Amino acid sequence: MKIRKNDNVMVIAGNSRGKSGKVLKVYPEKQRVIIEGVNIMKRHSRPSQKNPQGGIVQREAPIHVSNVMLMDPKTNEVTRLGTKIVTDPATGKTKRLRVSKATGETM
Repeated sequence: MKIRKNDNVMVIAGNSRGKSGKVLKVYPEKQRVIIEGVNIMKRHSRPSQKNPQGGIVQREAPIHVSNVMLMDPKTNEVTRLGTKIVTDPATGKTKRLRVSKATGETM
């Protein structure tokens, strides 16, 4: 999965199309993400010790990864992702970096 926590993404399909926000949580096994301020759902809660009043609570619901696209931090436009394998000359270890297809910048 190419989307990670704290990435800025934009929703490209669904009821929240066009909205953007930061990824709060990633569920790789279900291929879903929770985005700040996007796909708000209302949950009716009973009164409890934690919430003595009860009522309607609004929170973000998960959205499928295929419906979001990563935003390039430099240009603030949506971009596709690629990978680039770089070897560290000092240690000889390889790293896999995420690269923007539009600008070629690493994420």
